[in-house]
This record gives sequence, C-alpha cells and structure tokens, in this order.
Amino acid sequence: MAHTAYLGFGSNIGDRKRNILKAYERLSEKGLKIIEKSGFFKTAPYGYESQPEFLNSVALVEVEAGALRLLEIIKEVEKEIGRTETFRWGPRVIDIDILFFEDLVLKSEVLNIPHLDLHNRCFVLYPLAEIAPDFLHPVLKITVKELKKNCRGKVEKIEITPAPDLRF
Repeated sequence: MAHTAYLGFGSNIGDRKRNILKAYERLSEKGLKIIEKSGFFKTAPYGYESQPEFLNSVALVEVEAGALRLLEIIKEVEKEIGRTETFRWGPRVIDIDILFFEDLVLKSEVLNIPHLDLHNRCFVLYPLAEIAPDFLHPVLKITVKELKKNCRGKVEKIEITPAPDLRF
C-alpha cells in the first residue's frame, strides 16, 4: 500500500543545490516517487548560527514502505551523499527530515512524526506552504499556511535551474 509523506531537505556544505538534487535522485532510485517539489529557499542557520546559510526545499513523496523504513532509506541516502555526524544543528552536506507521514502521529526514540519542531522552522514552512498550504498539522490542527504566518526568520526564495546531469 502506498503512503504519502512530506520530506524536508537542507544543505549548507559544498554545492548545496547539487546535494539536494542528488538526494531527490537517490530517493527515486530507492523506490520513492517524487510527486511534487517546492522551489529552493536560502535560509539563515537554525540553532547554531556560526555557519553558512542553508538551501532548503520540501517534496511530497509516495512510498510503499512504512514510516520507520522510510527513515532507514533516508539515512542511507544521507550517508551516500556524504553526510557525517557532527553536532546538533551543525553544518551538513545533506539533511532530510520526515515532516509529515500522511496524518500519522508517532513518538518513538528514533522518530517523531510530525517533526517536533516543524512549526518553529521558517526554513521548512516556506517551502512546505508552497506545495501544501492547506495541509492540516495532525497535532496542532492548524494549516501550514497559518503556521507560516507566525514565522520570524530570514527566508529568500531563489531561482535555480536543474543540473543537466541529474534527472530533476
């Protein structure tokens, strides 16, 4: 049975655009169907501010796997693209978060859905509102566009043309 999920992508090391596009490609190769993608947004770092700006995007995906298997796939892709563990909110080649998995509410030691801090993260809410403004947060019972109205952060949409050697 196919499920839908919203994934958040961020990168602030190396070729940020290429890192995110490569993540889309690798997830597709692992069986996820990318249904819709937001644009790209340049954003200030969150949590730890002494690092380069991030490039962020959000995608709606269809996946046959459940939420925990999706997390495993995401961790595989992050590692393949070059992510290494640093410190909380530190710089990263790629970061992929499960924002929503349908209307599932899950709290475990390895995964929380919806993403616990999503409602405070402008770098997620701006691209998410672009493709899912009316999606209802299953815990807060507020739409994404309403959550975005409360955002206070530096977010700038930028135009990026896809790299010719990638499918996206």
